[in-house]
Amino acid sequence: MPQHNLTRVEAAERASLLSVTSYDVTLVLDGQGETFRSVTTVRFTAHEGASSFIDAITASVDRLVLNGEELDAAALRGDARIELPHLAAENELVVDARFFYMNTGEGMHRFVDPVDDEVYLYSQFEVPDSRRVFAVFEQPDLKASFSFTVLAPQAWTVVSNAPTPQPEDPAAIAGGLNIAAEGLAAWIFAPTPPISSYITAIIAGPYRSVHDAVRSSDGEEVALGVYCRASLFEYLDAQAIIGITKAGFEFYEAAFDTPYPFEKYDQLFVPEFNAGAMENAGAVTIVENYVFRSRPTEAIVERRAVTILHELAHMWFGDLVTMKWWNDLWLNESFAEFMSTLATAEATEFASAWTTFASLEKSWAYRQDQLPSTHPIVAPIEDLADVEVNFDGITYAKGASVLKQLVAWVGRENFFGGLKAYFDAHSWSNTELPDLLRALSEASGRDLDSWTRLWLQESGINVVRPLVETDEQGRLTRLALVQEPFAIAGQPVPSLRPHRIGVGLYALEGRTLVRTGFAEVDLDSALAEVPLDLGGPRPDAIIVNDADLSYAKVRFDEATLATVLARLDGFEDSLTQVIVLTTLWDMVRDGELPVSDYIAALTRHLPSIEQSTALLVQFRQLATALGSYLAPEARSAARARLAAALWDMLATAPAGSDQQFQCFQAFVKHAQTPDQLDRLAAILAGSAEAPAGIVIDTDLRWELIIALAAAERLDAEAIARWRESDDTAAGRRAAATALAAPATSEAKSRAFTMLSEDRELPNAMVAAIARGFGIGLERPDGSPVAAEAPLDAFAAEYFARLAGWWETRTLEIAQTLTLALYPPASEAAVAATRVWLDSHPAAPKGLVRLMRENLDTAERALAIRAADREGA
Repeated sequence: MPQHNLTRVEAAERASLLSVTSYDVTLVLDGQGETFRSVTTVRFTAHEGASSFIDAITASVDRLVLNGEELDAAALRGDARIELPHLAAENELVVDARFFYMNTGEGMHRFVDPVDDEVYLYSQFEVPDSRRVFAVFEQPDLKASFSFTVLAPQAWTVVSNAPTPQPEDPAAIAGGLNIAAEGLAAWIFAPTPPISSYITAIIAGPYRSVHDAVRSSDGEEVALGVYCRASLFEYLDAQAIIGITKAGFEFYEAAFDTPYPFEKYDQLFVPEFNAGAMENAGAVTIVENYVFRSRPTEAIVERRAVTILHELAHMWFGDLVTMKWWNDLWLNESFAEFMSTLATAEATEFASAWTTFASLEKSWAYRQDQLPSTHPIVAPIEDLADVEVNFDGITYAKGASVLKQLVAWVGRENFFGGLKAYFDAHSWSNTELPDLLRALSEASGRDLDSWTRLWLQESGINVVRPLVETDEQGRLTRLALVQEPFAIAGQPVPSLRPHRIGVGLYALEGRTLVRTGFAEVDLDSALAEVPLDLGGPRPDAIIVNDADLSYAKVRFDEATLATVLARLDGFEDSLTQVIVLTTLWDMVRDGELPVSDYIAALTRHLPSIEQSTALLVQFRQLATALGSYLAPEARSAARARLAAALWDMLATAPAGSDQQFQCFQAFVKHAQTPDQLDRLAAILAGSAEAPAGIVIDTDLRWELIIALAAAERLDAEAIARWRESDDTAAGRRAAATALAAPATSEAKSRAFTMLSEDRELPNAMVAAIARGFGIGLERPDGSPVAAEAPLDAFAAEYFARLAGWWETRTLEIAQTLTLALYPPASEAAVAATRVWLDSHPAAPKGLVRLMRENLDTAERALAIRAADREGA
């Protein structure tokens, strides 16, 4: 069995033995066949006489030369390690091998555009996948200079970390490699500064681009490029992207007092990307969903801006200065998440970015932090199997929330002063958490040891409640905050933490809740008094964590709960409204608020939610409430009521507004009754008009098609005709979703079989079919499709095949199948999951973690349903 893992101990031992000077990597990329040729020459020093290994997941190794001596390469096919015995003080290793093109978004991903049959390639290396493209000492603290030479078709564009050179005659290089060079050109890139292998990049294909430049703070001109596929180029709003980028350059160079560290900055929108983006040094790859061929929501446009600024922040924090090992992954991601939100709020048109952060990122963090797999922000990462599943809401969003508190704790000026010293001291090297904390402590004069232990090195979350006392006349006589730990089974009970937390007092004036008082409270124990004047009438609402200063579960007193359920539309500040919505949702998830009451209140007050991301998140939560938390037999009627309310909202929302657009999207998703579905069918057919302000463009049309297919209003032939009219990659994926959506055994069986058995499906198509499979798994009456007591047929197949997916598929595909095909919550599913966990003690750690999370999600759904029945 190939050794694909790498432990922290092994990485430390290897780093103690050797230091890497440079890589010269030559790639022959014509996009044809299953494999490509890669020739790596790596120069490194070592303890003389020591032995080590280099990483490479190959199709075959044709030649292996260490210090002029040919080594046996015959037995290395598919292995992940090449052993290097008897090293000299100065070493040169040549690895001439063939590597696989991938269709999973890992390594060297290959995509063929159905519009023009052109081939597009891009690399994705985080965490351990540069070894799928060249031989490499794959760990972040073995930085080196990388020189790439790429032989590719003359008509292509090739981009890497260094500026793109003019293509040259490949004859000399091709002759040395003994390959035919007809139709090829050679791009010989200059050496990079010392960087980690996971942020190197190669992007190749007939990409089209727009170029500009920005003047860096050191006076140097930095070239900017924005790239995408030729068939999408007409939709590329490059100037908007460049504008955000330039604003980010100015903001970060001023904040960090450190010039941009690389020679150029390219942003490449690439197909079938697994994540939002990747911070390759000077060559950022971004999911091409951000090239809008149809109308996007304002939330998605803002998300693109945050993503652009997130990756730009990494050029300093992550690329210039890099973590030594993956336990400090949060230093990269939390920092970039915090800085990108700050920059978005202060340097772009999206001034409500902190409302977006509270809506989206923090809700993600709160959910992740209440799972049995919760972990400290500084997570214990013992090997690659740990880090591969650690790109989660704690690493990104909880860490960013805590960084926001840290800035307040040490002071903004001191924080950025400390960062300046940190960059000056550690440029082009690797660091650990104490290096950053030392710089911040010296800049601020604050001891951060206790803060670090409580916030970064302990897992879990605390609950903060108001303590409200009034006299017989209803006057407020006491207001305090009570902090308590939130216990999770199997996890340590979290310590009480220091919070700087806001408390807002609100009085109802007409239909508006007006803030009449506000105080910031330092809560560092179980109890703290709120320093506000007492003796006046009890406020109609007391909002804990108003202004979203802290990271905590909060609760309402009884009177405030009644007020916000009745007057959620009374809050004029979008951030306060989001804090209230977040608390209500958390109460539903904890079984403290009946989900039926939540659905009714939110439906009634949807017209008051105008901030785009806040509305997007509420619609997502409504979908979860209706599809998972409500009793199955009540769902169809509840969806129909929601759809009716949404249709009414379409008439009152401003025509053409983002709010109206999102309401129409939600109506399409939840339409249930024959009349509602007839309305969708008529709009799709063109026999009825969409509401004024709504334009049925390409992507919105596919949403209609998927909804009607799920309701068995469109058959496979009709879906095929729609696909013919949009025979693009996005159109093919949408058609695959539609084909998997009907609540029939035939549709679900076909989808399940394809997902489980078809190894040729690329990652994006796997996700599209999985999305369709998850639609309509239960019929309107709540009964499962293909029922087979005590567990439906698909669930039985799921548990039978689960371990095999992790043995035979790559991580990205295995994770998608594990999460997307997990059966709907039921007592039988819970029991089967427990049996599976008990019977697979040696399963991969990532799989065990996801199954524990699946179990928690199912158990929570059942508990919420029970609480709803009790509250009815």
